[in-house]
Amino acid sequence: MKTLIHAALFSLLSFTTLPVLAQDTPVNINEASVEILTTLPGIGAVKAQAIVDDRKANGDYKSLEDLTRVDGIGEATVANLSENATL
Repeated sequence: MKTLIHAALFSLLSFTTLPVLAQDTPVNINEASVEILTTLPGIGAVKAQAIVDDRKANGDYKSLEDLTRVDGIGEATVANLSENATL
């Protein structure tokens, strides 16, 4: 039960502090965890996991435009990420 409570508290704290960090520092798409990726505009948990899975399967991204190889991420999403993401 303690583990469940700790996990719940960690989740809540992550969602309240990570967005603040993302606004100050661009997120490195090639290194970020699923949790960090979800702080980016237009990237939810499903897309974040897809980015990590694609990165593991195909290697690091060479440009932000490479993110379009992930289902559900198009040019509009990439354009929204340009100020908040880096490689």
